[in-house]
Amino acid sequence: MYVMKEMEQGQLTVRGLTLGDGVPKICVPLTAADQEELERQADGLLAGPCDLAEWRADFWQQTDDARWVERALAYLRGRLGERPLLFTFRTKEEEGGERSISMEEYEALNVRAAESGYADLVDVELNRGEERLRRLAGEIRARGGKVVASFHDFAGTPDGDALTGLLRRMQELGADVTKAAVMPQSEDDVLTLLETSIRMKLQYADRPYITMAMGRLGAVSRLCGSLTGSAVTFATAGKASAPGQIDAELVAEVLPLLQI
Repeated sequence: MYVMKEMEQGQLTVRGLTLGDGVPKICVPLTAADQEELERQADGLLAGPCDLAEWRADFWQQTDDARWVERALAYLRGRLGERPLLFTFRTKEEEGGERSISMEEYEALNVRAAESGYADLVDVELNRGEERLRRLAGEIRARGGKVVASFHDFAGTPDGDALTGLLRRMQELGADVTKAAVMPQSEDDVLTLLETSIRMKLQYADRPYITMAMGRLGAVSRLCGSLTGSAVTFATAGKASAPGQIDAELVAEVLPLLQI
């Protein structure tokens, strides 16, 4: 019987944390609307298991301050110590975010986050356009940041070939990490996501990738990264940023049991 040899997958080390080494890392999102809530959420994050943090800046409402991005990132950098920080502004139109902004503002926010020196990783959405992703990836890296290219489908799950193609395309466009999150409508959809992730692991991934099926139906995909190769799982320490996220304490208990 022919057994496919696992591809030599690339790794990425940020502030001493290595992604893509076969051990899924726990990322806790911060979804605060203002500074007071951000401080409370940071306390909760630091009290539990967390390998890296994500600031979901689209939840932020205090945008009357022209330097709101830099101020919040500076605060988080001071609180998180050497935990890596992922900056994400999730747009509302197709990606399930909290706010709509212009393309120009979207680009400027991502560049400012990298330029601040406080955000280690910056999320750039594939659906904002391939050339925009390619250009932003270059600008962010030129400022010392790393790029997480992301694709989200809140309506369904593309077929396996299409999903694999999206992850591979994000690699070609210069992402340091690729990410695909889908909404399963059936058990078969969950299997499609898992099979795609394993296909990336065995055949195509030359850098870390993150995959997940959202909602309760897809919760298993957040726990089996050791098998599927998904480098990061997003877990909550309070308010979830996407459907189906599991409490970080529970995730930390389960992941070692499934480590292979």
